[in-house]
Amino acid sequence: SGLLKTEGFKSFWKGIVFAYGREMSYTSIKLGAYAPVRDALGAGPDAPIYLKFLAGAITGGTGSVVGNPFDVMKTLAQTNSKSSVPLTQLVGNMYKDQGIQGFYRGVEVNIMRACVLNATKMGCYDVAKGAVSQKTGWSRKDPRTIFCSSFIAGFFMTITVAPLDMIRTKLMNQPTDKKIYSGFRDCLTKTVQKDGVLSLWRGFVPIWARFAPQATLQLLTIEFLYTSCGFKGI
Repeated sequence: SGLLKTEGFKSFWKGIVFAYGREMSYTSIKLGAYAPVRDALGAGPDAPIYLKFLAGAITGGTGSVVGNPFDVMKTLAQTNSKSSVPLTQLVGNMYKDQGIQGFYRGVEVNIMRACVLNATKMGCYDVAKGAVSQKTGWSRKDPRTIFCSSFIAGFFMTITVAPLDMIRTKLMNQPTDKKIYSGFRDCLTKTVQKDGVLSLWRGFVPIWARFAPQATLQLLTIEFLYTSCGFKGI
């Protein structure tokens, strides 16, 4: 209500252009490349779970490097509480103050986050599909199997990713003309010292409320596209 009162209804979509760029790069790679990478690693239905987590980490990490500039600009656009700044000016200010390097601020934690998130998401989803299918008798392609498995994966994603999400946001949200934290370790140390370890999971329920439906829609969509294009499903 405070945001609505001070910045108006449109403020809920601040940074949406950068969000589109992030999803088209990062999400396309982390989801679309998972099955091919998994199969290349030989992570079939009976393969060790770590191979499935490895496939998710590889595609997630690769996607995060490509999408990091969009992520940085999206975060700055969303947290800008002053007068509206044109997108071109926002990008120009970043390049002027920090150069190309500025677009990759927080890239280390972003890669770690993406590797953990996608490894947890795709690994848990892959394993959960087998377990749900075995317990219920539903096929792996059944929408009910996909829905239940996605929900389970969303819960474990929240547990593993929430701390990295907080650190990443703090690093990316630094002013363009100065640095508050020198890096991941410095930001993590200062956060824990100031607010305690449990603060890393602050906002757990809202994060899960975002991850669960998001994961479900993404995985339902990617499974549909895999099947429509004649590829093997997850």
